[in-house]
Amino acid sequence: MPVYAYRGITAKGRNTRGFVDAESDRGARARLKREGIFLTELLESASRPGEPRGGRDVRALLTSLRPVSPTDLAIATRQLATLLGAGIPLIESLGALADQVENARLKGVIGQVRDRVNAGAALADALAAAGPFSELYVSLVRAGETGGALDTVLRRLADTLEAQVRTRNKVSAIILYPAMMLVVASGVVVALVTVVLPRITRLLESLGQELPWYTQAIIGGSRFVQQWWWALLVVALAGGVGFHAFSRSKGGRRSLDAIKLRLPVVGRLLRILAIGRFTRTLSALLAGGIPIVRALEISKQTTANLVIGAAVERAKEAIVEGASIAAPLRASGQFPPLVTHMVDIGERSGELESMLAKVADTYDEQVETAITRLTALLEPALILIMVGIVLVIILSTLVPLLQLTSRIQG
Repeated sequence: MPVYAYRGITAKGRNTRGFVDAESDRGARARLKREGIFLTELLESASRPGEPRGGRDVRALLTSLRPVSPTDLAIATRQLATLLGAGIPLIESLGALADQVENARLKGVIGQVRDRVNAGAALADALAAAGPFSELYVSLVRAGETGGALDTVLRRLADTLEAQVRTRNKVSAIILYPAMMLVVASGVVVALVTVVLPRITRLLESLGQELPWYTQAIIGGSRFVQQWWWALLVVALAGGVGFHAFSRSKGGRRSLDAIKLRLPVVGRLLRILAIGRFTRTLSALLAGGIPIVRALEISKQTTANLVIGAAVERAKEAIVEGASIAAPLRASGQFPPLVTHMVDIGERSGELESMLAKVADTYDEQVETAITRLTALLEPALILIMVGIVLVIILSTLVPLLQLTSRIQG
């Protein structure tokens, strides 16, 4: 009998997951419904975890539960648009797409979407019930179905997703190198302070050598770390938990977002990224036929910054009252003149979505330029900082040794 892995919500509103035996997908759903579990995900496995013959299936199941990456979603969207554009019916296109997709989780999700569509559901409703599709994705698909241009909307959506993936990869590239350098520098410093420095310290003390103040300071710091490392670890963990809780609160996140935008160099890059995501998303929604108020509501969430999101919210309220978009965006002070001018021209000319797309393209180019400059500056700066820290530690112990040597020779 097949075994199905499921995720769902109990009658008390708690998340639950597990395995159920059933003759078919429909039987598993019916059994779980009788038990009061509202399903959010159901995937077939050959055996339960722990069964000897099912180890491979359990590993496959764990793989299938991994999140769907934006890259996989963008590729699948492009493939579906191509299939529909070639005149292949939706059900057959979804079946072909399920065969082509390599991500196990996405393959199962597309299979569920195909089953729901085959049962008579709209594609947008099936996507909304599947899980990994954002509100932007579902709204554009719904607009494409209503307007009879689903393949065109999917192509536009694929362009948007691919642009977001490119931007995310660029940002990840600039973060990865400093992170690696920081880890290496921290490892070198820890090794010097905990292994090398104590041995040299014992040698200097055994010889009765008077140590300079900076050497004494570094030795004192080394001893403090060795004796109180557990307290430092507790403080670091407590600080991390406190910072996480603060950043998850609305007020804390808003304060942090405001600070990020005021940071030198990095703040400008973060602002460009947020505005670029906002303008590209809003352009795609308007081109897909989504009403402006609803489009602003969805686009606000893509900024990932509460300060800029608040400015977009004020623009939405102004439109409801009959005003334009450009005026509240300009008054907020969060959007550069280029954006507000282009939005103003787009509103007056009736080509707002194309103007927004041009702004997004311009900002994507600025992001690439800014990242290239930051990378060029960070590499030598990090190397100099790491070398400086190591030199300070080494010289603080080397100088007393040289003084001792000169005294012996003298």
